[in-house]
Amino acid sequence: MKENKYKDFGFKLTPQRLAILGFLEGNTSHPSAEEIDSALSEKFPTMSLATVYNTLETLRQRGLVRELSIDPDKKRFDPNVSPHNHLICMECRRVVDVQENFPLSLGLQDKAGFDIIGHHVEFYGICPECRRAAAHTT
Repeated sequence: MKENKYKDFGFKLTPQRLAILGFLEGNTSHPSAEEIDSALSEKFPTMSLATVYNTLETLRQRGLVRELSIDPDKKRFDPNVSPHNHLICMECRRVVDVQENFPLSLGLQDKAGFDIIGHHVEFYGICPECRRAAAHTT
């Protein structure tokens, strides 16, 4: 990880924050704050969940992570801030990036006066692991 890329954001780089940034770097699992905290707790036993949440919120405000509201049970975070969509398993809640672009447009009536600045498509299904598990229980 290159620490210098974060210096321009006025972001104090504590060891805990660097660990969080390192965990997020290239991470495609769309982790929650709790998952990040759990993954880093052995190396940083005194780091609080509040530190993780505050760091994620600072990163979100600076455009370095996206907060996803695709899981009703917890917020998830995506370090891939480039435009993309998601595929979500309805059983285990696993989230997978979908890089395909889906050109969408709304008619004047449907826009309700909004200036459209972006969109996000979510696909829902059952992942291969959950399908295999279900096949073994039937």
